[in-house]
Amino acid sequence: MRPQKNEETLVDVLDVLLRDGAVLRADVVISVAEIPLVGLKLTAALAGMETMNEYGLFEQWDIERRQTAVTRRQHRQPGQREKRARRLEERERERSREFEGLDEITVDDEQDRD
Repeated sequence: MRPQKNEETLVDVLDVLLRDGAVLRADVVISVAEIPLVGLKLTAALAGMETMNEYGLFEQWDIERRQTAVTRRQHRQPGQREKRARRLEERERERSREFEGLDEITVDDEQDRD
């Protein structure tokens, strides 16, 4: 039996990791001559940001990100959105002017035969 590559399995694993998450824990003790010198406790959580927020992880990051967005909106100058819309409309008018002078191009069958 040969190993098979199944892309759906990888997608399923990623879906579960992002939706439900996984916590990895490792305890390492470094010792010399059976005398423990250094202890290391590692914990890693892997999940989508929505799942992390549901479990209270990255809460401070999420709060800061939202506050930054609100501050950005509050400091936006009045009329900035209208100015941007006017610039986009002007660009569109310029593009349509480029094509106004062009006539329809036709191909004569007799010229193609030569």
